[in-house]
Amino acid sequence: MKKIIIIGGGIIGLSSAYYLLKEGYTVTVIDQYDISSGASFVNAGYVSPSHVIPLAAPGMISMGIKMMFNAASPFYLKPRINLDLWKWAWAFNKSCTIENVKRGAPVIKDIAVFSRTLFEEMKENKVFDFHFEKKGILMCYQSAKFEDKEAYLAEVATEQGLEVKHISKDKLKEMEPEMEANGAYHYLCDAHTIPDDFMLEFKNYLTKQGVKFYLNQPVLGFDKKGTKIKNVKIENKNIDCDEIVIAAGSWSPALVKMLEINLLVQAGKGYRINVARETNIKYPSILTDVNTAVTPMNGFTRFGGTMEIVGISSHINKIRVHQIAKNAKIFYPNVNINRAEMENAACGLRPVSPDGLPFIGRTKKYSNVCIATGHAMMGWTMGPATGKLISEIVSEKQSTLNLEPFSVDRKY
Repeated sequence: MKKIIIIGGGIIGLSSAYYLLKEGYTVTVIDQYDISSGASFVNAGYVSPSHVIPLAAPGMISMGIKMMFNAASPFYLKPRINLDLWKWAWAFNKSCTIENVKRGAPVIKDIAVFSRTLFEEMKENKVFDFHFEKKGILMCYQSAKFEDKEAYLAEVATEQGLEVKHISKDKLKEMEPEMEANGAYHYLCDAHTIPDDFMLEFKNYLTKQGVKFYLNQPVLGFDKKGTKIKNVKIENKNIDCDEIVIAAGSWSPALVKMLEINLLVQAGKGYRINVARETNIKYPSILTDVNTAVTPMNGFTRFGGTMEIVGISSHINKIRVHQIAKNAKIFYPNVNINRAEMENAACGLRPVSPDGLPFIGRTKKYSNVCIATGHAMMGWTMGPATGKLISEIVSEKQSTLNLEPFSVDRKY
């Protein structure tokens, strides 16, 4: 029976543990924290095949340059002297093409739809109790500029076979009385969850099934023999293994550097504010003009957004938090996010690849190391599918999806 070590306890790591456990392996999860915070906890909870356009798309560079000196903007890149950042930025720039969108859109759609199916299977099989609701997601707009943009994105999604329909201003008012918008595109293909609850129940389930967790334990190194990793070093212990899965999100590049592997991933910080009182908001929505996500959850509403490329940092930028609150009020005039709610804001670091596709698979350098990271804002959506693909790789089974677009060793 193979002994598998997974480094990283976010949605990607736990999903990998789940599907590897189903294959009959002995599974150990190592995380430098206690699996109670981070990107897997603060996201909007969207399971969104609708988001088929990769982050690296035409116009992103010019938009980024305009925004990078505005600390309140939806996208912010902090200029700093860092070779890894500039290598990533160069590769990102090269990827911002229509060709990258044409290549990436069907790949993103396939893995997202696959992942949604796996969420549904887990729910139907009652693996553990979690909220999963298929109300779709509303892409709402106020200005003509964003109406045109969303019309184009809806056309791309429709071409990929996804179910989307236009919602008029009057119809939108019936659906979402609190919202002030001129229309929306309703992606019926999407669903939403409550990440905090899901992660807690997922971890509890895996623990009961025999997965061993080493928490608050940074990885200190690896013992290598030829093209194989023999064990993983943590404080006061070396853990033997047959296979390793590195699914540590934004911390993955630092880990693989110990293995002399360079991985072009940058941390993209996002924020969330929870409002634990009645807002009368009924539908998960993205407020496109201000790039803010809104999700009604059990007993609270979550507001979130921004992409802040500032390195590995858990610092809360209050300017950004206040901007999310302001953005919410633009579309929901009756929603007033108060100071206490803003003070309780949290952030998470999303691992961003240069071309908008995750890294999933083995590296050529080692025969028993898999890497699963780089999902950017789609980590929650792609979590179960990534875990399933990792289990197929480790088990040397026919892969459900073509893995070539996710190659860890792809060049830019």
